[in-house]
Amino acid sequence: MKKLVLAYSGGLDTSYCAHQLSQQEGYEVHAVTVNTGGFDAGQLSGIEARALELGATSYTAIDAVQTFYDKVVKYLIFGNVLRNNTYPLSVSAERIVQALEIVGHARKLGATHIAHGSTGAGNDQVRFDLIFQIIAPEIEIITPIRDRQLSREAEIAYLQENGITYSWEKAKYSINQGLWGTSVGGVETLSSRKALPEQAYPSQLTEKEPRSIALTFKKGELTAIDGKQASPVENIRSLEAIASAYAIGRDIHVGDTIIGIKGRVGFEAASALITIKAHHLLEKHTLSKWQQFQKEQLANFYGMLLHEGQYLDEVMRNLEAFLSDTQRHVSGDVFVTLHPYRFELEGIESENDLMNASFGSYGEMNKGWTAEEAKGFIKILSNPGKIARKTQAK
Repeated sequence: MKKLVLAYSGGLDTSYCAHQLSQQEGYEVHAVTVNTGGFDAGQLSGIEARALELGATSYTAIDAVQTFYDKVVKYLIFGNVLRNNTYPLSVSAERIVQALEIVGHARKLGATHIAHGSTGAGNDQVRFDLIFQIIAPEIEIITPIRDRQLSREAEIAYLQENGITYSWEKAKYSINQGLWGTSVGGVETLSSRKALPEQAYPSQLTEKEPRSIALTFKKGELTAIDGKQASPVENIRSLEAIASAYAIGRDIHVGDTIIGIKGRVGFEAASALITIKAHHLLEKHTLSKWQQFQKEQLANFYGMLLHEGQYLDEVMRNLEAFLSDTQRHVSGDVFVTLHPYRFELEGIESENDLMNASFGSYGEMNKGWTAEEAKGFIKILSNPGKIARKTQAK
């Protein structure tokens, strides 16, 4: 039997793959779930039982949450990365780490094949295959859903025909949950008009009274909430638990897929959006205007390459070095108020705040120059405009 490692989430697509590849195609299927923050111990136990029931020879859960933060999430925060100014790359960022871990597991087992449940119409097929082909070209890639152009209805019918219960109601919404947010796809996101219904989102509104919180950053990393120190990963999780109760962080992202078509996906990412916006506010106070300008260009480029699966290109390491260096003075507290469905950034406190009153107050008074010096500066600054206007008037 040919040994195959299956990227297994427990959802419809990978459930189909586990059964079809083991029972119909004769592969020795070794299912692996790379947990980037979407599963707890109880859920992983259920996923394992399901994988073995479907015919997998073995099941392995790899904890990659800290790896995901260290390799990807940290730089998304440093860069304030929001694709199309909307989406915090919740799922696309995870796929890179998952692919790297899957290759490592396949090599450990001596597998000759790797399989995943991506369709032929989305981005994940590109992200997975790019990583696999670059670092493990000797391993063959198997993609039953893509190759057979299967619909979700067809997959459910196959499972039911083989005595496996899987309801359409369960498959109605495709939900991918992780440390940096949850994506939600459904019939509404297949066209341009409709919004996702309230019940499609994993978190529901349970808190209605406003709540103020203080987020502490040290060199760009979230190190405390309301003065309580914890690791950035723990703080991201804690903030998600607090803010998702206000139904914060919901939106629908519209963008260009890697394969050239427009796509729509819903998401819920309370912690990611609050962290990015709070971090960005702190940067406005602690970075120079040219640092901020250059960061916007390069961070947007970093996010685009990550989204399109180009994580292994060396330019990504160059950009990470730049982003890390910009965070040397990004330390302080950011004060945020949570409301149902929204949040407000109140302000910041930082020893590195460049709005230092000893140099003057904007719109009020200056302390570093005289009126004559200001007039002279403005006169010189106006010279290029004067020259251009006089020349063009001729």
